[in-house]
Amino acid sequence: MPPRRQSTPRSPEHAALGEAVRLARVEAGLSQEALVDAAGLHITVLGDVERGVGNPNYETLLRIARALSMAPGALVTRADELAAEPGGGAS
Repeated sequence: MPPRRQSTPRSPEHAALGEAVRLARVEAGLSQEALVDAAGLHITVLGDVERGVGNPNYETLLRIARALSMAPGALVTRADELAAEPGGGAS
């Protein structure tokens, strides 16, 4: 049996970033598979980011933002806004 995936976010900030990515992906009408194809990432990388358990590096954030036709700063700003909301952006 494969190991169980971590489901607890690393931090409220990681959870908010993951939520920002997920919301932007859904608003763009993309599946996770379509986004990873466009971004040139592995599906587990995106899944970990969206769940808040991954710690994406700068290049990964750039790839995700570009694939979503967003500026990386806009993605981070959205994450900051979600983190400021009650519940800290966790889904």
